[in-house]
Amino acid sequence: MTEQEAVALFKCLADRTRLQILRTLAREDAYVELLSERLGMAPSTISFHLKKLSDVGAVSSQKAQYYTMYTLNRELFDQTMLSILQEESDEAAVQDERERLWREKVLRSFFDEDGRLRTIPAQRKKRLIVLERLAEAFECGRAYSEREVNLIIADFHDDFCTLRREMVDEHLMSREDGLYRRVE
Repeated sequence: MTEQEAVALFKCLADRTRLQILRTLAREDAYVELLSERLGMAPSTISFHLKKLSDVGAVSSQKAQYYTMYTLNRELFDQTMLSILQEESDEAAVQDERERLWREKVLRSFFDEDGRLRTIPAQRKKRLIVLERLAEAFECGRAYSEREVNLIIADFHDDFCTLRREMVDEHLMSREDGLYRRVE
């Protein structure tokens, strides 16, 4: 299922009457008059909504004697969610680029030309970006003493205690037996 087909399906499902029809069809196949009677709606209303559901593939129909029987397309609902989650969205690359540009903007706002941190951001999301940038100064897999960590962070900002603690709190660094390690 393409992203556009999924959007059309969800738009179609954003209607209480259509959901009631689908609930009824989930229990058993039905024809317009039966659905009309069970849901307390005019047959023309039921037909209108069944046409919409049929257009997006949510229901199918087949002739049975005098009636047209409608059936829920169970396969569509079983596979729709998985296909939506597994499909690479057209917007993914655009969103990634927006995220990258925003991160760069945050870093330019809080770091000066020499790479020193001007202030510690108050907003958690921005602070996390700054902390991730500080974590890049540490090698993965290497153990650091508290003093070494303080010296490295002090190159960026004087409040190395706060920054060190927040890096541990955000799981960017781990602390064990007095040694610090960058978390990958």
